[in-house]
Amino acid sequence: MTPEPSYVPGVGSPLLVDPILYGRIATEGDSRTTIHSEVIPIRSGRAWTAPAGSVVRFTIIEGPQVLDLNLWNVANPRERFWAARSRQFYGAHVTTGDRLWSNLPFLRPLATIVADSIAYGLDEDGAGCHDLLGTRCDPYVSQLLSGRAYDFSCHSNLLRAVLPHGLTEYDVHDVINVFQVTGLMPADERYFMKTCPAQVGDYFELFCEVDLLMAASACPGGDLSVPLWGREAGGEPNCHPILVEVFGLDPHLLETWSPPTRAAYRGMRGTPHGLNVYDGAPPSLTDAALVDGIGT
Repeated sequence: MTPEPSYVPGVGSPLLVDPILYGRIATEGDSRTTIHSEVIPIRSGRAWTAPAGSVVRFTIIEGPQVLDLNLWNVANPRERFWAARSRQFYGAHVTTGDRLWSNLPFLRPLATIVADSIAYGLDEDGAGCHDLLGTRCDPYVSQLLSGRAYDFSCHSNLLRAVLPHGLTEYDVHDVINVFQVTGLMPADERYFMKTCPAQVGDYFELFCEVDLLMAASACPGGDLSVPLWGREAGGEPNCHPILVEVFGLDPHLLETWSPPTRAAYRGMRGTPHGLNVYDGAPPSLTDAALVDGIGT
């Protein structure tokens, strides 16, 4: 029997977005106002805030470049992007209409992808773009595997970027690798990376569902055309800066939009997680109470 996805959204599912609302957000750009704009230099990281209801655009301005991105709820950074759950909902690679969800116990969309000029799909090797399979490069694994210490990996770049915002190394988390093409080897499912397909003018846009702190690193691997590991590694990567812009929207576009609420499950605010006392074996999954009537 052919397997099916574990999470199949039904009518009214929060995994889906209103195509009319989000389509207008993406296409009615003439009314946008610039809130913030800066260039992320090569092999560097930057952090900034973006209010709920704004759009953040990442643009290729000089040449192909991979970007590692972290997201936090600016009011409570314990709520942050959850790559694994987002991957389970939408797949290993995301594009327009997919959402970036937060960790437990919050579990709500932090941002929604509203535009993706690349629209890569899956290639002949089963690889896709805008990767949720891998994580950020970091100095720990670099020294572990190569014996060399390098202080400008994406992990380190993100760390330096968020320190002024009161966060620490423990807050840096698994990323969405924007503009990065990856896949799994067919024989053993090991991770592989391919050359970034982005060209000057390509862009990727996120609609902020809540007030966000965002941090991004222009990966020192550049466009990944030069192998970072293996027999052919050792060359100088091709690195380019990336432009980030935050845009405010005309309020009329958001008349039918409201910020998402955190997950309805009461968590530690009640007597959940089986912490209440019961006799006998735990109840079966089929005995779970339907709370809000919305399925996956």
